[in-house]
Amino acid sequence: MTPHSLSSSLPSVSTAQRGAWFLSLLVILAFILAACGGGSSPTSTTQKSSVLTIPWNGPFVQTFNPFTAVANGMPGARGMIYETLIFMNFLQSGAVTPWLATSYQFSSDANTLTFHLRPNVQWSDGKPFSSTDVIFTLNLLKQYPALDTNGLWNYLKSVSAPDASTVVVTLKQPYSPILYYLGDQTWIVPQHIWSNIADPTKYADTNPIGTGPFMFQSFSTQLIALSKNPRYWQPGKPQVTGLHYIVTQSNNSEELLLDQGQVDWDGQFLPNVQKSFVSRDPAHYHYWFPPTTTTMLYLNLAKSPFNLLPVRQAISYAINRQQLDTAGESGYQPPANPTALVLPAQQKYLSSDYTNASFRVDTGKANQLLQSAGFTKGSNGIYVDKSGKPLSFTMNAVTGWTDWVTDLQIISANLKAIGINASVNAISFNSYYVAMQTGNFDAAISWTTSGPTPFFMFKSALDSKNTAAVGQNANSNWERWTDPTTDKLLNQYASTTDPNVQLQAIYGLEKIMAEQLPTIPLLMGTSWSEYTTTHFTGWPSADNAYALPHTAAVPDTEIVVLNLKPIG
Repeated sequence: MTPHSLSSSLPSVSTAQRGAWFLSLLVILAFILAACGGGSSPTSTTQKSSVLTIPWNGPFVQTFNPFTAVANGMPGARGMIYETLIFMNFLQSGAVTPWLATSYQFSSDANTLTFHLRPNVQWSDGKPFSSTDVIFTLNLLKQYPALDTNGLWNYLKSVSAPDASTVVVTLKQPYSPILYYLGDQTWIVPQHIWSNIADPTKYADTNPIGTGPFMFQSFSTQLIALSKNPRYWQPGKPQVTGLHYIVTQSNNSEELLLDQGQVDWDGQFLPNVQKSFVSRDPAHYHYWFPPTTTTMLYLNLAKSPFNLLPVRQAISYAINRQQLDTAGESGYQPPANPTALVLPAQQKYLSSDYTNASFRVDTGKANQLLQSAGFTKGSNGIYVDKSGKPLSFTMNAVTGWTDWVTDLQIISANLKAIGINASVNAISFNSYYVAMQTGNFDAAISWTTSGPTPFFMFKSALDSKNTAAVGQNANSNWERWTDPTTDKLLNQYASTTDPNVQLQAIYGLEKIMAEQLPTIPLLMGTSWSEYTTTHFTGWPSADNAYALPHTAAVPDTEIVVLNLKPIG
């Protein structure tokens, strides 16, 4: 086995959601006062210097079960209360930091993964943390597949604990990405609590016991309060003594709270953030929007004419991505790289073939491609195929996601200029998401999955195992790309721990994305983060990219809070 010792120094670290639902300022403050039992307001200068306040979607439902779907939209459970074995920094090419595990090692054949656990860690109720808790957690996911949202047991054969500080994971076959899914995205729960739960899929976990830096304090549908865990394993941390998550009712009310210094950290899209936010107090109001994903135009490859490469290429040549950034995204989301890699975070994975690659608008080339595919322009300027059918389709976006609706309106005009009639179809989120899953759409603008290396995006978007026939649900790969070469490259990456072999696989996947356009990269999606240094310093930034800065990225949020230092 080749050991990977993890740096013993814990980094200074910070965390994305599109939009939020909000209450009026007076209602929010009233709930905060009530939750404090009528004592001093958490928005007072004294308390705000040590209690961090964050706005959130709501209203809240009291459940801190880190495995259930509702926990995905609930703050605090993941990271602040329950922790992971390691932390992998997306912004630093997946650099690994020790957490509940101090080191890990893959066997030479990559069939086993061993974690060595941190000594002297306690649960917040004082019980000792050990390998039995990790084994219990992993077996719990096996027993209740609904909790295994990362599909760990598709790859795990067995788990064992040779001693109190060692966990050995045996795989069905070599699968190196398990390090991220198991180490960074699996929340460890205490056996002495959860072994007594009849059905963990329905367990609300209203008074959670974790190893994290915070403990449950109080709950209302408008406010969740967490307090500092005095038994936390990192000496002197957290310096933040409490967390208040407050419900807001609209983007405007959330922005008002931010402007007035009533909240410390937010994660929303603010048009012209420099003028609307920073300029109000340049000494204390800041933002950081690093690229973290790639926004794509998904074309349904199960439908004609999107199954024709020249059509996909023509559509791409017609799109003015710089206009999308400037007019649709307020200049915050630069044009994507043709490989769909997120740059600069994934620069080390970029093939030299694409070092200087970029998209360009070329209407002449677009017309040439369509004509080569057998399309001719009708009297109305719109191309038709050999049967006379117009080159016409709809593009889906979510109603209210104004930047994406604007993006599609721009794309519609771009395509009209070359003879394609593409209309914008703004629909509810549920209708939009169901259409993507079932393949009941022509085209749509949407997100991609990110991870510590480009593999995770490529696997999500292109793996044939992640798609399905039209009418059946596809986990991802909504465009329904099925290609043996792609699958072979994904397997090449996953079946080894050799970084050079993995890199060659990534290069091959980049070539497929850039040349075959299974999806069409548009923009680099950003992680929205606005914060104030009025009460805390130590936030992540471009100069100190120790974690994702959005308030919903986990476990990054925990890393951020542990690095904050109260003022005064």
